[in-house]
Amino acid sequence: MEMAYRDRWKAEIAAMRRVLAGFAMQEECKWGKPTYTVNGKNIVIMQGFKEYFALGFFQGALLKDPKKLLVQLGQVHAARVMKFTSAKEITAKSATIKAYVREAIAIEKAGLRMKPKTTADFPVPEELSERFRKDPRFKRAFEALTP
Repeated sequence: MEMAYRDRWKAEIAAMRRVLAGFAMQEECKWGKPTYTVNGKNIVIMQGFKEYFALGFFQGALLKDPKKLLVQLGQVHAARVMKFTSAKEITAKSATIKAYVREAIAIEKAGLRMKPKTTADFPVPEELSERFRKDPRFKRAFEALTP
């Protein structure tokens, strides 16, 4: 495992492995990090950062998140992370972590995905709308860009 800050988060990695041990998931090394899969589909990934250890949920935006524990890092679309600062915290929250992982597995088995963002999901300033009306080629080029 080539995870960033691996030595710093050794106890947390061990604690999280204990929490995840009861699930019918396969641990694989992807992107140099312990990643848990079901039928080859990514469910969660362990990530070590300078300030915290995280359990990342690949389809986290689809989780109910009743305890408001999931955080969106940057501009990612579907992924969310649960942050921890100690193995003790992971152990204390093990029942909650398990509930979130159970839901994540159910979401994956159901094949649910976030719908891709389209330009329709973003407000278009009046100046840009005006330019689209005047220049159809410009509008086509703009719509070909990723959101």
